[in-house]
Amino acid sequence: MTTHQGAHAVGSDRADPVKADSQALAEEQQYRAEAYRLIAALLRSAPDAPLLEKISGLSEVAAPDELGISLSMLGLAARSFDQRAAAEEFHQLFIGLGRGELVPYASWYLTGFLMEKPLGELREHLLSLGFERQAGIHEPEDHIAALCEVMSILIQEDCPHAEIARFYEAHLAPWVDRLFADLSQARAAVFYRNLGRFGAAFFELERRYFSMQI
Repeated sequence: MTTHQGAHAVGSDRADPVKADSQALAEEQQYRAEAYRLIAALLRSAPDAPLLEKISGLSEVAAPDELGISLSMLGLAARSFDQRAAAEEFHQLFIGLGRGELVPYASWYLTGFLMEKPLGELREHLLSLGFERQAGIHEPEDHIAALCEVMSILIQEDCPHAEIARFYEAHLAPWVDRLFADLSQARAAVFYRNLGRFGAAFFELERRYFSMQI
């Protein structure tokens, strides 16, 4: 992230407002990247004990808005779930016998089928951004966890806002709200219902963020 140089007055002990704004923006971007990584980690596979313990610390988040409340609720849920219970719930939701309750792929939500046109368009976009499919990975790239991981990387690498916005609008915006609404209401969801609530709040904030001219 570039910062403005030479903005402070020599001999003044006042805080530099430009530097402060830059620091606040950097912290905001770091928070966004971490939120994407958290969502990716919980939807890529069942959380292990260390991840649950880490998430439980979020129960102390005190922000009074929906995002803060949902993050605190996710932390409280992590406190009451062990690794085995979380794994059983993950299996019911996303794996099941033949298929889980939810199918967290862009192609599925947009066409009703897997491996459809949205996946092909995504692969072309990923190549244009310099991403290559890793050998031995069989999961289609339009899985929600993979998309969140890409968003986190783009933010951390300080890619241009317009470039990140194009990726978001093309591959997440058309369906991600429905996914987290479904997750927050899924029959098998207890712990993951709280992730659904957090995801819904976070992506609503992202929608508003990308609607602004930055």
